[in-house]
Amino acid sequence: MSLAHHRRKQPALVRQQLLDVAARLTLEQGMGAVTLDGVSSASGVSKGGLLHHFPTKNALLDALFDSLLERFDADIDERMREDPVSHGRFSRAYLRAVVELKDNPGEAAHWAQVTIAILAEPRLRARWRDWVQDRADEYVGTDSSIDAQIVRFAADGLWLADMVDSHGAGAVDRQGLVTRLIELTGK
Repeated sequence: MSLAHHRRKQPALVRQQLLDVAARLTLEQGMGAVTLDGVSSASGVSKGGLLHHFPTKNALLDALFDSLLERFDADIDERMREDPVSHGRFSRAYLRAVVELKDNPGEAAHWAQVTIAILAEPRLRARWRDWVQDRADEYVGTDSSIDAQIVRFAADGLWLADMVDSHGAGAVDRQGLVTRLIELTGK
């Protein structure tokens, strides 16, 4: 009898390992590199083991999207807990979370690949649209002003500019822009 039969199964760890490998492959080689064979090979998990957790490439990409979105939500929630002013709180937290992605290159790179996938994949685009609408509904009482909406649209523009490394805003310009956008959330 082999040792494999006595090894303690840790499905949550294997699942996370597969997601980590998929994220690394997207970062290093782009979304096209995320194939079931590629993830299986790079993770050292058998294809059968991978298929147990993710029966299709879409299931794997959806889980990767979910993982990133959960971290993004947790970051926004933490920022909201630290903000004593309720009016515009979600928009400020969203702006800061997006702006500070630039300071975390690994996370920013994962989001860049997922953003490209969102643009290319209708089901991911629908899921992102649902997330945005759910947050708009949840914070309608504090973040529905035109100014708060402008801040969130500007944050999305910064996200895109950071992702494609355009607009060349220096640290001073960027900080001035963020400061002005934060001011708008108070109106």
